[in-house]
Amino acid sequence: MAPQKTKLDSIYPNPFNPVTTIHFTLSEPQHVTLSVYTLTGQLVETLFRETRSRGSHSATWDASDRASGVYLCRLTGTDQVSRMQKMVLIK
Repeated sequence: MAPQKTKLDSIYPNPFNPVTTIHFTLSEPQHVTLSVYTLTGQLVETLFRETRSRGSHSATWDASDRASGVYLCRLTGTDQVSRMQKMVLIK
């Protein structure tokens, strides 16, 4: 069955140390950006900015060089709707 909407599915493990996997689903092929931000909105890292096919996808974030704390994962597609989830890095 084809996905009905684009969504940020899960981040596992969460809390994590130092690597986590971000799972997301796209309802249609589109150009997407997956980025990590601080709670104050500062961009930490863009994991990718590219066209992906419809369906389930995942990306890994290695935060070995980052401080412990709460980060936000943001998925933005060509529909200009953002999806965001909280991630907790514990070292």
